[in-house]
Amino acid sequence: MSLSLIWDSELNFHAEGGPALTLASSSSEAYSPMQLLAHAIMGCMAMDIVHILKKGRHDLQGLSVSFDGERAAGHPKRYVKVHLTFTVKGNIPQDAVERAIELSKSTYCSVSNTLRADMEFTTSVKITA
Repeated sequence: MSLSLIWDSELNFHAEGGPALTLASSSSEAYSPMQLLAHAIMGCMAMDIVHILKKGRHDLQGLSVSFDGERAAGHPKRYVKVHLTFTVKGNIPQDAVERAIELSKSTYCSVSNTLRADMEFTTSVKITA
């Protein structure tokens, strides 16, 4: 993989080598690096879970993920706690969803497995019909 990040001004950058993306340290107009990391964790695990549930021939009708994170008070202000809530729509057994989440978290999601092992990482599930 080869990507580029180009400095524009102040603490603003844009990406090259892929889809349009702007980053800023503190702006409502662009994502911060920590917001992108949160989206990367959610996206990686959500894709794994959809793949696992579909492969298991479960009746997945929808999936959404929400992120709650706590950052360290001092530098580096890394995530020290992350909680993902998966809302799954469909007639799927709770244990099948929990197994898919655990497989993603422990084996398949390269993003979450890149993070520090001492980060508290929890998940929860809501299933709706």
